This record gives sequence, C-alpha cells and structure tokens, in this order.
Amino acid sequence: MKILITGAAGFIGFHLTKSLLDDGFEICGIDNLNNYYDPTLKKDRLKILRDYSNFTFEKVDISNKEKLNKLFNKINPEKVVNLSAQAGVRYSIENPYAYVSSNLVGFVNIIELCRQNNVKGLIYASSSSVYGANKKIPFSIDDRVDKPLALYGATKRANELIAHSYSHLYNLNTTGLRYFTVYGPWGRPDMAMYIFTSKIINNEAIPLFNNGDMKRDFTYIDDIVYGTRAALDKNYKYEIFNLGNHKSERLKDIISLIEKHLSKKAKIKKLPMQPGDVKRTFADIDHSIKMLNYQPQTSIEDGIPKFIDWYLEYNGIKI
Repeated sequence: MKILITGAAGFIGFHLTKSLLDDGFEICGIDNLNNYYDPTLKKDRLKILRDYSNFTFEKVDISNKEKLNKLFNKINPEKVVNLSAQAGVRYSIENPYAYVSSNLVGFVNIIELCRQNNVKGLIYASSSSVYGANKKIPFSIDDRVDKPLALYGATKRANELIAHSYSHLYNLNTTGLRYFTVYGPWGRPDMAMYIFTSKIINNEAIPLFNNGDMKRDFTYIDDIVYGTRAALDKNYKYEIFNLGNHKSERLKDIISLIEKHLSKKAKIKKLPMQPGDVKRTFADIDHSIKMLNYQPQTSIEDGIPKFIDWYLEYNGIKI
C-alpha cells in the first residue's frame, strides 16, 4: 500500500514513517522543514528515513495547493496521514497566521485532494487541546469541545468539523486522533520533557507555570505510533479517538524522575499560569481500546530514561 505522510520529518511523523517502512510499506513523505524549531533535528530524522529504498521525500508546504495537487497526481496515494501542522499552544498566541495557513488552509487542501483523488482514508492529527476549558475528568470523546482556550486547539477542532462534513457529503473515510502530550526520542525541543532535561543539564532554571500545579497525560511515542497504525488499518467513515496514556502526571513528578536519571537537581522558577494553558489533561481511552485495541504499554518510569538516553547520545553529552 502506498501512503502519503505529511509532516514526515516531524516528531510523530518520523516515528510513524520509520515503523511503516520497517514493515515494507511504500511511503512518500512531505514536510516544509520550517524553522519553528531548529531544522537540523528534522534533517537528521530525514537522513535516517532516506536510507530506506521504499521511501521518497518531497519538500512541500501543505498550504501550497498547486504543489500538493501535482504531488497527489504523481504518487496517487491509497491513504493519507496528515501530521503537518503548526504546533504549540503558546506560539499560537504570538503568531496566529501560521496556524491559519497550516492548520486550516493546509488541512482543507489535504482533505479536498483526498476527495478528488478517491483516497481510501484520511488519518489526521487532532489534539487534546480541543478539550480547552473542559472540567470533566478524564476527557472523553463524548464531552463538549466548544470552548478552546487557544487558537491551536480551535484549529484542531475545526479540522474535526471539516472532516465530519467531508465524510457526510462525500463518503470520505476520516479518522481524527487526539494526541495527548507525546514524548520520546527525537522529540521536539519546545516540549516539556526536552525543556526540563536541557535546563537541568545546563544548570538553568526550569520555568514551572501555575507554581507547578499542572498535570499532563504524558504518552510515549511507541504507543502513539501503535494507535495511529491501528487507525490506519481501519476504514471507519468518521471517527475520533483519544490517544493518551490514561494517567495524569504532575509536572513536579516528571522533573523528579528526570533528576533521578541524570543524578542532578533541577533549579525551579515558579511562574503564574500562562494564557491558553490548562491545569490538567487526562485521556479517557475506552473508545480507543474498543475500536483500535489500543493499550498503552510504556509508563513514564520506563519512557523518561529512554528519552534521556537518546538526548544525551544525540547531543554528545556524557554524564
């Protein structure tokens, strides 16, 4: 099966692509290699993928409809996994137009070309951010999601609504995956696990918002890849799934585990709650268990050392 994966040089895109390549799938990956974070990391991920004979890569921005159209005509994918997006909650407050271009215009380009080219199914990344101000714990796919707290979450909810209309109007199979705080080797430098580790190693203070009274459902990348592949194997007309670890971890506890593995104490700078942030995320995964046989396997006690070992090796650090 020939699969188009957008955002293939990104964190989740890289791991999903590599997993599928290992199993012999023919993958065309695209990415715009933007500088939201140091593109060197994306290029290093891409070097690994380029070693596979069943992988091709095109530098394409999904907001560019003409280039995207030519690509679809050229490769004729059977399925599409859309992992291209402008990420980050706080950055969406500073740079809203980047989110409109990638997460809205780009998404419409992808889904419309899926329709035009009779693609068998579109799997796309949504986010736990769609839950916004939701007070019910854990977050269920049956909960209302009409109160996003940042533009990022609003664009992801818009993706889900657009997908619903396309599934209804054109019988296009679409599946949205609400990812919860993904971490692991090759992770993004703007994410908590990377920031905490980097700050401790470099003797810099960790900015801890809301005085550290924050909880996140940290989900290891291998579990995310499993859930995404399970969705890819199905042909649901319209579905949304939570992909999380079904555990809400205190950021203080995450820092303690990193300290333990590095044998080094963190410096903490307590700060007030940031605009657009939520105090807690926690995934209800009952629907994912039932429909995808999704069963997260990696605890933070196992996952954090794996991330740190990669971080040290990648950055050439010995401790």
